[in-house]
Amino acid sequence: MRWFWLALAVWGALHPMRWSIAWFAQNGYSWDGLLAAWGANLATKALAWELVIAAITLIAWILVEVRVRRNWEALLAIPATALIGVGCGLPLFLFLRTRPI
Repeated sequence: MRWFWLALAVWGALHPMRWSIAWFAQNGYSWDGLLAAWGANLATKALAWELVIAAITLIAWILVEVRVRRNWEALLAIPATALIGVGCGLPLFLFLRTRPI
């Protein structure tokens, strides 16, 4: 399962990035425009909030787990979650969490 988590982390980084790059190519590199697009309608707003809540939950879980297990490498999943997304951060955390101790 460990390598499956890593494969999902790579996919979770690359696949959404493809769509983000395409959006930036069409709309220019405007972070304000991207944030506005996330709130364009109720469906996208709901999805954006789901992802924000999931990211906060994941970061809290990572911090608690690191404190208990002293698996400092798992902290790498925090910037992955914040900068790339939950689709990368969660499987990366699971990959790092399941390493042999």
